[in-house]
Amino acid sequence: MALHHKLCHTLGGTFDLPHAPTHSVILPYAVAYNAPSAPEAMSRIARALGAVDAARGLYDLARSIEAPPSLEAIGLKRADLDRAADLAAANPYWNPRPITRAGIRELLEFAFTGQPPEPYHA
Repeated sequence: MALHHKLCHTLGGTFDLPHAPTHSVILPYAVAYNAPSAPEAMSRIARALGAVDAARGLYDLARSIEAPPSLEAIGLKRADLDRAADLAAANPYWNPRPITRAGIRELLEFAFTGQPPEPYHA
């Protein structure tokens, strides 16, 4: 819940994005971000989805039910990505993996374009 919840509330509250679609878009990317710090949880999620990778399984599930594919599709502007990253990283909060501004910005870039989630390096 930590990163996923914080990002969705930042995006919805600051940029007036729709609640449920924002959660749907962000979930696979938040899972990918946290994957290195929560391997047991990722294994259980992947197994439940019948997927090799938890984040990709969630991403593929969302595509299969025609959930919105990206933050851009639900109204976020590219110019808002840096501000969103700044806001999400500004106040420390618990998360399995430490929150970095660079990591959040990378996550938001993936979610903005809708490309499949990948491991985050930042």
